[in-house]
Amino acid sequence: MKNVLTIALLISTNMVGNAQLNHGYPIDPVSFTSVTVTDSFWGQRLKASREVTIPLAFSKCEETGRYENFVKAAHPSDTYKVEGLSFDDTDVYKTIEGASYSLQTYPDKKLQKYIDSVLVIVAAAQEPDGYLYTARTMNPKHPHNWAGKERWVAVENLSHEFYNLGHMIEGAVAHYQATGKRNFLDIAIKYADCVCREIGDGAQQKKLVPGHQIAEMALVKLYLVTGDKKYLDQAKFFLDARGYTSRKDAYSQAHKPVVEQDEAVGHAVRAAYMYSGMADVAAITGDSSYIKAIDKIWDNIVSKKIYVTGGIGARHAGEAFGNNYELPNSSAYCETCAAIGNVYMNYRLFLLHGDAKYFDVLERTLYNGLISGVSLDGGSFFYPNPLASNGKYSRKPWFGCACCPSNVSRFIPSLPGYVYAVKDNQVYVNLYLSNKAELIVNKKKVVLEQETGYPWNGDIRVKVAQGNQEFALKLRIPGWVRNEVLPSGLYSYADNQKPTYRIIVNGQETANTLNNGYLSIERKWKKGDVVKIHFDMLPRIVKANEKVVDDKGRVSVERGPIVYCAEWPDNKCNVHTVLLNQHPQFKVVEKPELLYGISQLKTDAQALSYDKNGKLITKDTELTLIPYYAWAHRGEGDMKVWLPIDVSAASALPQEVQKWEDNGFFKN
Repeated sequence: MKNVLTIALLISTNMVGNAQLNHGYPIDPVSFTSVTVTDSFWGQRLKASREVTIPLAFSKCEETGRYENFVKAAHPSDTYKVEGLSFDDTDVYKTIEGASYSLQTYPDKKLQKYIDSVLVIVAAAQEPDGYLYTARTMNPKHPHNWAGKERWVAVENLSHEFYNLGHMIEGAVAHYQATGKRNFLDIAIKYADCVCREIGDGAQQKKLVPGHQIAEMALVKLYLVTGDKKYLDQAKFFLDARGYTSRKDAYSQAHKPVVEQDEAVGHAVRAAYMYSGMADVAAITGDSSYIKAIDKIWDNIVSKKIYVTGGIGARHAGEAFGNNYELPNSSAYCETCAAIGNVYMNYRLFLLHGDAKYFDVLERTLYNGLISGVSLDGGSFFYPNPLASNGKYSRKPWFGCACCPSNVSRFIPSLPGYVYAVKDNQVYVNLYLSNKAELIVNKKKVVLEQETGYPWNGDIRVKVAQGNQEFALKLRIPGWVRNEVLPSGLYSYADNQKPTYRIIVNGQETANTLNNGYLSIERKWKKGDVVKIHFDMLPRIVKANEKVVDDKGRVSVERGPIVYCAEWPDNKCNVHTVLLNQHPQFKVVEKPELLYGISQLKTDAQALSYDKNGKLITKDTELTLIPYYAWAHRGEGDMKVWLPIDVSAASALPQEVQKWEDNGFFKN
């Protein structure tokens, strides 16, 4: 395999083009290429991604035969045994995507050459008409048993041919945007053209939709970068035809036409990708039926089907959404890929509507349910992300179905693209992290520098480093500052605290009038202007809507955007036996040496246990909490997010304690 890569590297070429990505949204996204992160919190994550996650993903592609599949497809034979999964090609595409994002911030000629060498192998596997699906091409007579005997016949079920196309396009656009090279983009265009020719409403075409969605959002992205409307039309066809082909089940969101859907159902990752594609089409075409449908689906998720960590997908069975208010904790699935899909969807809805509530959901997911899916050192991963554990969970270095590790490898390096957005003379500041950004506002260059210790404190400094012009700086005031857990009634704060915020421009405090969650400062800005932001960052307790049965009588704890949990290494008692005080008081303890630097929360509580006669006894204890994203880094053990606080939960706790004891979990 190494020889193949070496040969490919020698013959690879650089094709430089204009890598500026256009857009079709009311609000302009600011590309990841325009923002350089200097943040300690996210800098550590980006460093781990660059130095560990991406190299690991590439090495696994080599070790597990992902590259070899492309080599075999270039020289097909009926003697090859087609193994693995029908979507293994996507791990190559996703890792290239992540590496491309990383290259923009951290240029690496060796990595660029490596990617080019892989792309030579990928290109060689492409059939003359553009079809590229190694699970069939390497052995057309005996393809993968999920592939079907002919092209497309199993695409609505398990072949994943369109899913492969989607991740190919996503990776190709990122690579083109980061490097200006067309070598990957041209491969993706050729395959997309093949699909556009063969799939559709025409007399000679097959009317089929993706079994696993993502091609929809990817084809829109290809339209934006090429300007060729047929890709947008193909994306809309895939959505419009859903529910009208042989696939009509809720698991794949094909139970009814997409514009008639109003509830999040089925496989959570497929759903989030499809909803993101719907938001794309809604924004770019202005189709009001799409806008109404995706708004209803989003409202259903945020008001009835999202975890306090921002995770989605309650059920292990089908990796799926549950019923309304079905949010179990220890059995929560909350797949890492679904959290990434949730970020994609909320980002697109922000670009469509310009409301901070979408970034409130995005930020909660980002800091909790998403980054919990990858270890702090970047080398191991969670597939599910439960909110309680009896010690049976640990992150793994890889999976046979590697969608989550490779998805993490592509998402984390893309983070710089989520910080800012621009519309006419308005600059949106959506995420708070130290960075330097070069923006184009009314065709003029503006450079902003942001400095902060967020998420550990609520002090942010934004400096205008370049640009003398009039514009509105729109600062997102997070929902947690505005006493709103989520933009719905699913969760609410259960204490009487009232955090405040202050905005000071060049030493003078500004008014606090908000519009859609943003405080807008309109003025003629000049080089050297400084905006200082302060958010009160208080430990808060959160309760769930009473319809969430699993959280009755319990609270979760958060501070700023971070959700906390109780974990075994920090506590003398078993965390499943703890009862919080009715009015808990928390102490914030900075631990720069622990888990790459965290803030712990400590509070007085009671631990429940039984004496030798079976009598329930209580003992005062100090409970220590850590950020949820950091759990399971110090060995397998007990963890809990939702903690009992009142009589309704306490009355059930002895039985819960007995259940844990009967199962041998209280050995110490």
